[in-house]
Amino acid sequence: MSHPAPFSASLDRLDEFDAIIDVRSPAEYAEDHIPGAINCPVLDDEERARVGTLYKQVSPFEARKIGAALVSRNIAQHIETHFLNKPKGWKPLIYCWRGGQRSGAMTLVLGQVGWGARRLEGGYKSFRVRVLEDLARLPASLGFRILCGPTGSGKTALLEALAAAGEQVLDLEALANHKGSVLGAEPNSQQPCQKAFETALWAQLRTFDPARPVWAESESRRIGRLHLPVELFERLRDGDCLRIDAALPARVAHLLDRYASLIADPADFNAKLERLIGQHGHKRVGEWQAMVTAAEWQPLAEQLIVDHYDPAYRRGGAGLYRRAEQAGVLSVATLDAATLAGVARSLQEGAAQQGGLIISP
Repeated sequence: MSHPAPFSASLDRLDEFDAIIDVRSPAEYAEDHIPGAINCPVLDDEERARVGTLYKQVSPFEARKIGAALVSRNIAQHIETHFLNKPKGWKPLIYCWRGGQRSGAMTLVLGQVGWGARRLEGGYKSFRVRVLEDLARLPASLGFRILCGPTGSGKTALLEALAAAGEQVLDLEALANHKGSVLGAEPNSQQPCQKAFETALWAQLRTFDPARPVWAESESRRIGRLHLPVELFERLRDGDCLRIDAALPARVAHLLDRYASLIADPADFNAKLERLIGQHGHKRVGEWQAMVTAAEWQPLAEQLIVDHYDPAYRRGGAGLYRRAEQAGVLSVATLDAATLAGVARSLQEGAAQQGGLIISP
């Protein structure tokens, strides 16, 4: 049985520390990091590249000399900038890529000050292995309830209402920073990389109580450019389904509200519509783009729902979930916040059971 080295800690002790410090370069941190970790690089991106080049082209000894000077200078700056106000009993957990020299240097210095600093055994690499193991294991212990329905039927808004009511919710679109459709990219922001998305999923899944249901909405295997882990997607596909049935005017109003950022930027809206040419042709997409230019939002939303979103849902989305044909039906006249809050309370109280019950708030 292996034991942590002195001044080291295993992944099982993550929650015992007052802070988690990622000493990797900013680029490494940006790609993915342990949730809640702050970035205090002992080598920035340029310095790391410089030391690596010396190591390969000159000698390991020359690289270590330069690296030691840079690391010492950066650790001193971090102490002065971030840590001088920390009390004697402060316990930080420190990690780098493999739990090697970078985290070891920071741990040594902070430990000499008198803080209870520990280095994460195996570093980020061991954390990544744990994330993948848990993403393969955790979904099997959870029971999902899936909100189904085509685009504009209020699935995400109802998830938000359920979360506000205290239900367990897995909001995949929020974690992926994407609304899940061809027009769904969030403005002025990017999706996380795949590793960061998986870490966010891991952080969420590990908080759920297996004795309680987890609400999610029907998604495809991909959300924007990100893909769901296989085990999670297959477990979602086995979930009990509840289909939202909303009238077209309610869906149009809801879609206009949820895509307000697109309406505020017609040029971006038209650029996104270009992606539909392969399905609908230049003539039809040109008509939709003309409606954007003329700010004819309501008829545009109606046409997109009837001619694009609903056919796409019938072709693929409706059949992805194994229990979709046995779904209960949630019939709603409007999709405003007050209505959905009431629906969420009804679902929470068990007023809506599976097996075809129709609810009409």
